[in-house]
Amino acid sequence: MSVPSSFPSRRIWAALLFSLSLTCFSGLLYAESEPAQTASPATSKAEAALARVNGEIRDLSESLKVTSGDQKDAIQFRLFNKNNELREVIGNAIDADSLPKDMLIEQVRVQQKYTTGAKVYLEKKIEEVTEQFNAAKDESKLSILNTYSELQEYLNSAYDASWQNLVWLEKLDVQDKEAEAEFEVLIGKNLRLTSASIEYFGQQASAISTQIASAPEGDKAGLQTSQLILKQRLSIETKSLRNLIVLGDEVGLDTSEYKRQVFSITGNITQDILDAKVLFSLLSHWWSQAVDWLADNAPQQLFQVLIFLLILFVTRAIVRLVRKVVSKAVINKNLKLSHLMQNFFVSMSGNIVWVIGIMVGLSQIGLNLAPILTGFGIAGVIIGFALQDTLSNFAAGMMLLIYRPFDVGDFVFAGGVDGKVSHMSLVNTTIRTFDNQIIIVPNSKIWGDVIKNVTHERTRRVDMIFGIGYGDDLLKAEQVLTDIVHAHPAVLKSPEPNIKVHTLNTSSVDFIVRPWVKTDDYWDVYWDITKEVKLRFDREGISIPFPQQDVHLHMVKDAASDNS
Repeated sequence: MSVPSSFPSRRIWAALLFSLSLTCFSGLLYAESEPAQTASPATSKAEAALARVNGEIRDLSESLKVTSGDQKDAIQFRLFNKNNELREVIGNAIDADSLPKDMLIEQVRVQQKYTTGAKVYLEKKIEEVTEQFNAAKDESKLSILNTYSELQEYLNSAYDASWQNLVWLEKLDVQDKEAEAEFEVLIGKNLRLTSASIEYFGQQASAISTQIASAPEGDKAGLQTSQLILKQRLSIETKSLRNLIVLGDEVGLDTSEYKRQVFSITGNITQDILDAKVLFSLLSHWWSQAVDWLADNAPQQLFQVLIFLLILFVTRAIVRLVRKVVSKAVINKNLKLSHLMQNFFVSMSGNIVWVIGIMVGLSQIGLNLAPILTGFGIAGVIIGFALQDTLSNFAAGMMLLIYRPFDVGDFVFAGGVDGKVSHMSLVNTTIRTFDNQIIIVPNSKIWGDVIKNVTHERTRRVDMIFGIGYGDDLLKAEQVLTDIVHAHPAVLKSPEPNIKVHTLNTSSVDFIVRPWVKTDDYWDVYWDITKEVKLRFDREGISIPFPQQDVHLHMVKDAASDNS
């Protein structure tokens, strides 16, 4: 039997070995076999090894009676190792058929008595440790669990050795039906008890986890200690269950439900999960848990979902009401808010109500909002670093809303784009160009550049220049221009139009014509007056000169004639 190699473990196991060897079957264990009269070299070697190990065990046991202290511990440790060596010699001899069957059967029978006594001894020690554990305080239970874990591992090793003894007897053509039946009953009983313990500890651990989540900070330390103890016990029992499952499979027991339990606890996927029985047991367990959960929680959960939906419905109605109220409030002429600012306040008021409503709804279905809000705060910091450009656009959008350099519907030149402002958000502005293209410009680019608002004012001055020839009648041309401007219905009388001789140009005499119009009539007036000036000038015989230059040539006499 293999066991852990820590010193306390060795000491306990060696003490067990010594006590059993003295009280149960010392005569059989240490008896030296008579050598066979005719034996092969292999048989002689195996007999010598068996006799040597038995002799060493006998000598160590005699020495143990007269020693104490550290020397006694050392001898006990050697006894432990010698018993493992003895089992190895027996196993090798059985596999190689190198010793007489009678001799091997006798040795295996000794080991059977030894393992039976070991199981009785260990079960009694485990009961004592369990009583000690139940009476101890939480602070001391963890150290007691170490001893409990060691004893449980020794017991698992004893079960393994018992099964190996039965396998050896079968190889030696001595099938102990009674011992096999007893072992099968024992393994089945331990499987049920260990499974029940695991289920109980799992329920206790789950209950403590729930208590920790809602307990005050001062009580959490004790609960966490209890949780650690339960997890430790759950781990010990799970290891034992795994060992028992292997033995259960060897003796032909149905262990599918226990394999399902181990998978549910550890979550480790092994080849056992591919077994049809195990898989069916796992699916049946999940289905049973789902049905139980629905039976216990479905009415309450359904009621909470209905409350959540009702809160969302009420929130939607409140959002509509709030948006209407805010919309009426922001269009007040006394506030003088731009359309962009009005849309911003209406949208934000609705979004704020939605956020509050959703938070209230989530709290009603049992969600703890504190971690969610904390997560939003942390996420906000991370997103802030990751989206610095977006936040820059957001800040620029706020400045545009506050200072209102333009509004929806204005014709602007901003961010290198000219056109009509179609839409604006806190991140970007959508501009529709004169040829009906949609251009989305980041707000930071608009705010960081020159902004020219063409249609911000209600009236505009149309600046035009017309030229006549130097040979034309200046006063007549001035009168014609005045008549044309005053005759147009869209030209405003106040401010008065300005028609003056502006420049004596190289090719023409230029007039400036500057009538005032409503902003919406700008281009109509510009195009109408330009067309009418051409028609009237043609009728009145006033020319519109092309660019021209006078070239004067100075003749130079021939150099030869000058010399003569």
